[in-house]
Amino acid sequence: MLLSSYRLGNLTLPNRLVMAPMTRARAVDGKPIATTATYYAQRATAGLIVTEGVHPNEPGQAGPFMPGIHNAEQVAAWRVVTDAVHANGGRIFAQLMHGGRIGHVEVAGHHPVAPSAIASTSEVFTPTGIKPAPVPVALTASGVRDQVRAFGDAARLAVEAGFDGVELHGANGYLIQQFLSSNANQRDDEYGGSVAGRIRFAVEAVEAAVDAIGADRVGIRLSPGGQVQDIVEDDVPALYSALLRALPDIAYIHVLATADDDVLMGLRKAWPTAFILNPGGQIGPHESTREQGERWLANGADLISYGRAYLGNPDLVERFRLGLPLVSTDRETWFQTEAGYVDHPSYQH
Repeated sequence: MLLSSYRLGNLTLPNRLVMAPMTRARAVDGKPIATTATYYAQRATAGLIVTEGVHPNEPGQAGPFMPGIHNAEQVAAWRVVTDAVHANGGRIFAQLMHGGRIGHVEVAGHHPVAPSAIASTSEVFTPTGIKPAPVPVALTASGVRDQVRAFGDAARLAVEAGFDGVELHGANGYLIQQFLSSNANQRDDEYGGSVAGRIRFAVEAVEAAVDAIGADRVGIRLSPGGQVQDIVEDDVPALYSALLRALPDIAYIHVLATADDDVLMGLRKAWPTAFILNPGGQIGPHESTREQGERWLANGADLISYGRAYLGNPDLVERFRLGLPLVSTDRETWFQTEAGYVDHPSYQH
């Protein structure tokens, strides 16, 4: 079943494997480099590729060497990547990722912004090393609306750059999940407090992207109950059920297995369009397996996303098809290094 085709929005996927978004931190001046096109093109046999997080505006940059999509030069650089993927027969969405309070003035030249002036207890990457996360500037109501518009503007530029669509990053402790959170979001206006208030930013950001490029080109990634980067969410089933009811019928939701199976199954049943499940949940010590993917397809998921397994196995689809062993990667090569990026070959028979 994992190798069967699937219709996603206006795309026909040849299989149900999704290459999950993974930070690789190799951009220069906010632009992907030439080997980024090679990296994604090598993996074009995936049913769908979702890129590493791409910041939708300057304040949204979470760390150094991360690419953006908010100016003409970045659009031109991404066009090289999308052309390469399409030339190899692939399909590719850009993940729009706003770091919110996960950032630093040394990274973006802007002080981080967030729902409330509450720092994460996690550390952040800067050009001069790892540092404590700073206290962010609490967004005004008009400032919140500026960030909403940034997602719509970035979605429009992504399509201009040749992407088949966009995925909003609503997981892993970044801006959208900060609004969903009950500890990072202490607002008492329409964007905080109640469940309806805490889901408002996510819904409006998705609506901005839909207005820009159409619902069939938009997805959102979620990590219900995930605690990455000091996130706490109260009453996860009620929070995410309300969110799913309020979202427009976009192409998909992409859910990390950060909650128990009952919660995930409830979300699957509540969502009317494609449901992508990442069985690895938060970053773990091992690559997810074909068996995990098949189990979740049998439980109602439509597509399965793989992260770490795609780092060392650009031909992951073929390895699953033939039952070939997977190559593990060295964490030291995940970010910035020349090694470990495009030098993992396909299986040699």
